Amino acid sequence: MSDTHPDPQKSSSIEKMNPEAHVDTSTMSLFEKINHYIGLIVNAVEVSVMVFCVAALAILLIANVFARSFFQSIYFAEEVSVFLVLLITFTGVSYGVRKARHIRMGAFLDSMPSKMEKVFIIIISLISAVVLAIMTWASWKYLMNAFDRGHMTQALRVPKWTFYVVIPVGFGLATIQYIRTIIKNFTEPEPWQSPDQQSEYEDEEIGGV
Repeated sequence: MSDTHPDPQKSSSIEKMNPEAHVDTSTMSLFEKINHYIGLIVNAVEVSVMVFCVAALAILLIANVFARSFFQSIYFAEEVSVFLVLLITFTGVSYGVRKARHIRMGAFLDSMPSKMEKVFIIIISLISAVVLAIMTWASWKYLMNAFDRGHMTQALRVPKWTFYVVIPVGFGLATIQYIRTIIKNFTEPEPWQSPDQQSEYEDEEIGGV
């Protein structure tokens, strides 16, 4: 008979690849379950977008170097590169907030008592959410202005406003992540740096679709 017992090393490696997927949700409230599954979906989308864009950008730039050296430059390389950089940047804004990878005074907060640290995190998150909400509104107005003008890109001949859609989306998602951080700190006894990171120095596993 074959051994049907699971390999503990294999199970451990799978859990390390995506630890959030193996969290026991049986003791969670409905709100916590919804928040947990939303986090899984958002993480998969954000990581997948960034990995794809970085890979596509690298391939495009390398291909353009060879094309320019032996034939002629790829005529749309610059415009696609700009779009990929925008996508990486503003997807990364939300990802950085959700994983507590934004610039902050971590040593200052870590030296505080737990309750005071929680208060400061809530205040900082509230101010950041307000600022990002304003940036979301301003970038939305900029997008609508570009939409009304109807300008086209020179190479691809697509509307320029399509390049700017990711800007209010990125700022908006980051705003939501700061709001989630505030809610997390109101509902949990320990201070949370972000919706997904309790400590700045937690081990992090990267996973996507």
